[in-house]
Amino acid sequence: MAVRDNTERRRFEMDVEGGMAFANYRADDSVVVVTHTEVPATLQGRGVGSQFVREMLDMIRASGRKVVPACGFVAAFIRGHSEYQDLLAR
Repeated sequence: MAVRDNTERRRFEMDVEGGMAFANYRADDSVVVVTHTEVPATLQGRGVGSQFVREMLDMIRASGRKVVPACGFVAAFIRGHSEYQDLLAR
């Protein structure tokens, strides 16, 4: 499973068993505001969302941008994973 940036739809996407995980965003050259993240209901609680967010954040880091986690799931993930604290836009 690999995350891709669908710039036309302004969302990160990952094909998963039975559907697609995605995260809607607004972005400019320096910041990505993640507004909503969704994983198919049949896969919730199986770590798919965490894997998706981890790969998405790694992609954002590689682009040199920062993150504003307007989505509660992404905010909680970053709070629980200190290795991503540096990505927060201040």
